Amino acid sequence: MQNQDQIHPREKLDREIINNLLQGEPDDYKLAELARLRIRYRNFPGARDIQKDLDLILQQWQLSEEELYAKTRQIHAVGTIYRHQVKSKDQQDWT
Repeated sequence: MQNQDQIHPREKLDREIINNLLQGEPDDYKLAELARLRIRYRNFPGARDIQKDLDLILQQWQLSEEELYAKTRQIHAVGTIYRHQVKSKDQQDWT
């Protein structure tokens, strides 16, 4: 059986977020989004272009993955970064 890349079910929506991150400067919300997407696509068998762009964003922002996670832990410890995001319980995104 061949290793075949898969398509992530959230890939299309995540692409929009990534395109926004590629064009912006880091702030708390964007750092949290980058960390969330890094975790989502870590070891995912596919979405190579997304994984490459997530690496590129880290490079543009001059952060290592460890630095990103340290910063986002601090952000989440202080408050709810996603408080301005209103989602119904049917729209929760835990993946």
